[in-house]
Amino acid sequence: MMSLKNLRAVVADDHPLLLQGLEDTLKKGGVNVVGAASDGSTALKLITDYHPDVAVLDIEMPYLTGFAVAEECRKKGLLTKVIILSYHKEAEFIVQAKSLHIAGYLLKEDTNLEIFKCIEKVMQGEFYYSPSILHKDLNTANTSLEKLELLSPSERKILKLIASQLSSQAIADKLHVSERTIEKHRSNIIGKLALSGHANSLSLWAVEQKAVIMSF
Repeated sequence: MMSLKNLRAVVADDHPLLLQGLEDTLKKGGVNVVGAASDGSTALKLITDYHPDVAVLDIEMPYLTGFAVAEECRKKGLLTKVIILSYHKEAEFIVQAKSLHIAGYLLKEDTNLEIFKCIEKVMQGEFYYSPSILHKDLNTANTSLEKLELLSPSERKILKLIASQLSSQAIADKLHVSERTIEKHRSNIIGKLALSGHANSLSLWAVEQKAVIMSF
């Protein structure tokens, strides 16, 4: 295992005991924890101020979620590697993490040793997702993400409205375009997603994948 002696980290969790436990675990492993936060805004400020090597963030925090902090870091061009801690192993969360190019995703049920494996991998430029996440969920997330990345921003917007079960006419009215324009977009989306050509194929797929679509 690589030496963590000179590695600098920021940690964030809105549960005081979990935050303290995370901080203590990292310190015992030799990591220099330069800041700890109980909300997303403070976490982002600490990352911006200290430029740590790694930030270990809970997803669900006040003000900014862990995902939102990661997105802001990316917009600012910060080089800090982000590791997400979560109880969620559902595909939509994995898709969102992957779409933000988050380096690590650990479940809170994992052992303390797993955090050090994760840090080691992400500092080597690799991605590390919890072994507790089933391969089928990772494969589902990867497949869904690959398909959604084929779509243009306009097509993604329309797909979210389709997933919300709006009709083509309702979508056209909402976007101030003709129904024919929406139907053309639907046809293009069907082609890019390689769905069958029957009339309801896109609507059915969008409803089934709604959680993933809405998180993208």
